[in-house]
This record gives sequence, C-alpha cells and structure tokens, in this order.
Amino acid sequence: MRSNLKKILIVEDDYNFGSILKDYLSLNNYHVVLASNGKDGYEKCFKDDFDLCILDVMMPYKDGFTLAKEIREKKENLPIIFLTAKTLKEDILRGFKIGADDYLTKPFDSEVLLAKIKAILKRKSLIEMPEAEEILFEIGKFNFNSKFRLLSYESNDSIKLSPKESQLLRLLILYKNDLLPRNVALSKIWRDESYFTSRSMDVYIAKLRKILGQDKSIEIINVHGDGFRLIVN
Repeated sequence: MRSNLKKILIVEDDYNFGSILKDYLSLNNYHVVLASNGKDGYEKCFKDDFDLCILDVMMPYKDGFTLAKEIREKKENLPIIFLTAKTLKEDILRGFKIGADDYLTKPFDSEVLLAKIKAILKRKSLIEMPEAEEILFEIGKFNFNSKFRLLSYESNDSIKLSPKESQLLRLLILYKNDLLPRNVALSKIWRDESYFTSRSMDVYIAKLRKILGQDKSIEIINVHGDGFRLIVN
C-alpha cells in the first residue's frame, strides 16, 4: 500500500552525498529512494510511482540529462530537479529545455532544496486538483458554454472567448462568491507562477471584468495578494 508520505527518487553517484541527502529529506517526512547511477535510476523510476525526482547531472552509464529525457517521454508531469557542479549557463538552459522544474548547483543549502521541493509539490497538487465537469453555466444574465468558449448576454449574439479567457472565467465561476487563489489560477492555466504570467493574468481579468460589466449584478473583486472573487448579487 502506498504511503501517505510524498515519494522522492534521488539519483546520485556520490554515495556519501546521496545518503546524507536521503537522510535529510527522510527526517523532513519524505519517503526517499536512492539510486546510484542513471541506469539504476531509470529502473527504479519506472518500478514505482514517485512524486518528484532529484537527478545528478554527471553520472556513469547514463547522465542526468539523458535520464530526464527518458523520464519525460513516459511521465511528462513528474517534477524533476537537477543537481550539478556545472555552473555554465548553457548547461542550466539545457536542463530547463529538457523540462526541469528547477536546477541547483553544488554546493547548495539543503534548506533551499527543501523549500523548492515543497513549492514544486504544492504546485503539482494544485494542477492535479479535480474540477467539476460542468460546461454550461449561468452567471447573472450571462450564459457560458466553456466547451465552445461561448459567452452570451441575455438574447444577444454570443462572443467567443480566447482559450485562457474561457479557462479563467470557468475557474472564477467554480469559485463563485469565494476566493479564487492567484496561485491556483496560475498553476492550472499558465502552469507557471512567475511575475510575467501573473501580470498577464491581470490583463485577462481586466478583459473579463469589462465584458461582464454589462450586468451590474456581477463584479470581479481583486483580493490584494491573494486572488479574485467573482461576486454575483
């Protein structure tokens, strides 16, 4: 039976360093499996379900970049953190192009790694959070078909929303009269929580606010630093 603890795979050819890291994460309530090289890591990764992988880059038999590509082919949503002594920009960019969720150069602060793990797993859980299956909604005097991205006001012709406008409106409706956390919307729609995507979401909120403004009973309220509330009076 699967433990309630989040399961992490560490692939590290330096046994002493790997063992210390395993013990540290275990003390912080993670179930940790240690693999000694890329080949061993590949075999262990696909024998079990992991919540996150930590890969050393320079390893015998199979390097971390190659292993990450193989993992991505079969488990595209499995978070990956690279650990390496390489500090060249080209190597760091290569890691992110493969699909790394983060990249740490050795030596690093173990508390920083722990914070990154927690943030990545939190983002992953938000993305995987189940949603209601409804596609037809009534909001005040509006009718919204989220499947075809059509929004109509009273008996007027429908307007077609962009994919992100539609996704964002659907989330707002699902959280109607409650707080839609900013990080939930960013994770589910943009798969990113950076400053630039956050500003982009604010632009989409402004567009939806303008469209929905035809109905005076509807408003989208900014909750500073936390998210948004779609209020239907």
